Amino acid sequence: MDAVICVKCGRQVEELKAANPQPHIVITNDNSSKNANLSAAVNMGGHHMGYRTPKSKITALLLCFFLGVLVVHKFYEGKVGMGILYLFTGGLCGVGVIIDFIVLLFKPSIYYV
Repeated sequence: MDAVICVKCGRQVEELKAANPQPHIVITNDNSSKNANLSAAVNMGGHHMGYRTPKSKITALLLCFFLGVLVVHKFYEGKVGMGILYLFTGGLCGVGVIIDFIVLLFKPSIYYV
């Protein structure tokens, strides 16, 4: 009478009661490329880590070579603080401009700042 399986034919008579019921899991794959951490990046100072602007290596090199004393290449990259520092120190006595030129030589043709 209390059997879950029939003793004569072996067929299941009653629904098995699970000791630990499994949780209901739903997996959704919508193949979207949304950044889930975007709201966290906005809350941490307003800087969007995923939205950097592309810059041209050739443009930055030409600006650094011809207008390195005026530090136009730093302003082109959007590094205003470093540009002001370079302006007041003469491009860190010219050494900073030379280092920037060498660093720009080894960057890819399109780089992100």
